[in-house]
Amino acid sequence: MSPNPESFHEVQRLPKRTAVALAVPPCAMLVIVLWQVILGHRWGKYSISNGSIVGWTIFLWILYFRLITVRVVTDIRDHKLIVALRGLWRARRVPASDISSVEAITFNPQRDYGGYGIRSIRNGTAYLAGGNQGVKVHLKNGSLLIISSQQPARFVEVLRRMITEGS
Repeated sequence: MSPNPESFHEVQRLPKRTAVALAVPPCAMLVIVLWQVILGHRWGKYSISNGSIVGWTIFLWILYFRLITVRVVTDIRDHKLIVALRGLWRARRVPASDISSVEAITFNPQRDYGGYGIRSIRNGTAYLAGGNQGVKVHLKNGSLLIISSQQPARFVEVLRRMITEGS
């Protein structure tokens, strides 16, 4: 079944290296639990209680598993662009009438925007997941949306078609 040419749907996961970086704090706490709670050695001169260490470790692992399930979801339907960091942030809906132009772009997420996720940028917001390609959406109020995409050409094509139909 071919996709509807009037709609667009894309789900992007954050890169694996982000999941590895996010695992550092809970793993470090797990080492402290093993050292202090299991082996009975104090961690530092003024160590915290065993209950606090276990509690913080559980909290960090729950937070870690929550963060690695986050996805950037982009939809174009019903004459709206909908983008969300699903699992962490509510969706942003942009009617076709609010969009002035769109263009496919290539970028360096780290250098240009400071990493992945939702980023505040000059005059707008960037929604970034894996990869270095995306779409720059110019809104009529002068603000920008940068949305990473694995299919920037199709994304731009569907957006432009939606904008011209709305005119």
